[in-house]
Amino acid sequence: MKTRLALILAAVVAFIVWSSAYVVDEKELVIVTQFGEFKRAVMEPGLEWKLPFVQQVHVMERRVLSSDASQAEYLTLDKKRIVADPVTRWRIADPLKFFTTVHDQSGARARLDDIVLSEMRREISSHDFGDIIGNERDPLMQAVAVRTGAKALSEFGIEIIDVRIKRADLPREVQESVFARMRAERERIAKQYRSEGEEEAAKIRAETDKEKTILLARAYERSQTLRGQGDALSTRIYAEAHAQDPEFFTFTRSLEAYERVLTGDSTLVLSSGSELFRYLGQPGKK
Repeated sequence: MKTRLALILAAVVAFIVWSSAYVVDEKELVIVTQFGEFKRAVMEPGLEWKLPFVQQVHVMERRVLSSDASQAEYLTLDKKRIVADPVTRWRIADPLKFFTTVHDQSGARARLDDIVLSEMRREISSHDFGDIIGNERDPLMQAVAVRTGAKALSEFGIEIIDVRIKRADLPREVQESVFARMRAERERIAKQYRSEGEEEAAKIRAETDKEKTILLARAYERSQTLRGQGDALSTRIYAEAHAQDPEFFTFTRSLEAYERVLTGDSTLVLSSGSELFRYLGQPGKK
């Protein structure tokens, strides 16, 4: 009987000890409440104790968390619409204020998204579209992060690490008109380049045709000059040969004529008094 009682007592003590002890991980923050009233916050990891059945342990994340707000449309300073989806990195700085205001991560994300979108709208409305998609985006988001961080820390105990825009783009209906203008502009430039190319090609062809005509004219002039010089030389040689022995020259010319006219299949009917047969009919007679 005593042994059984001792075992029961040991089991009760063990259960009480088990219910009283809890371990805080290095990735966690803890607050302890008693009947809904805050008692203490545990910021360091290790083994901790609480009153069993009376006090409750509420565990929160120590690590950096992120909140990805839904895509929203904004109006820039130059009255252009832009679609952006910000992402916020944050962590819990004051566990008690965090627990009493937003209670958990889902509540914190909802509140942070509202603040971030409001500050984004305010900041984007003071910048032109070109600045937002250009070099001014980082300073813009730093300003949003500073103002959001101040509100989040004072109201919810949340520290904002940074706020970034994942993507900044035009609305879909605006994109179509922008792309249409871009295509029209590219086509205009392409037509201009083609027109300039055709104009340059026409100039090159005209210049080539001109040079070709000039070269052919010079070549023809040169050929005619050479032909004239050759004919003159030939005439002079014939004249000199004829002057040395006119009869022999006439005889050789007649033989050349016979060779050209009297071929094997040729039939030639001429008068017997023709000059062509002068050396055939009476070879020794002049």
